[in-house]
Amino acid sequence: MQTKLTLRLEEALIEKAKAWAKERHISLSQAVADFFAQLPKQKQKKNLSHLSPWTQRLIGAAAGKGKAPTAEEVRRDYLDYLDAKHR
Repeated sequence: MQTKLTLRLEEALIEKAKAWAKERHISLSQAVADFFAQLPKQKQKKNLSHLSPWTQRLIGAAAGKGKAPTAEEVRRDYLDYLDAKHR
């Protein structure tokens, strides 16, 4: 069953999208439907287990999910990494 969808976009963007679709001999509705069909079915959680704990914390801090590691934590993680590397 098809349902109508209303989008509010800048006029220049709409004209650009219409021209793009016309060049490809498809309707703008089909272009939008094709785009939406490519979206993942569900949000996939990234597997960060292969990264060091320090790197994982940096990613979390950059995403606003925590604080950046302290200099001491960075030093300790690096020493742990070297210890594991040279065993």
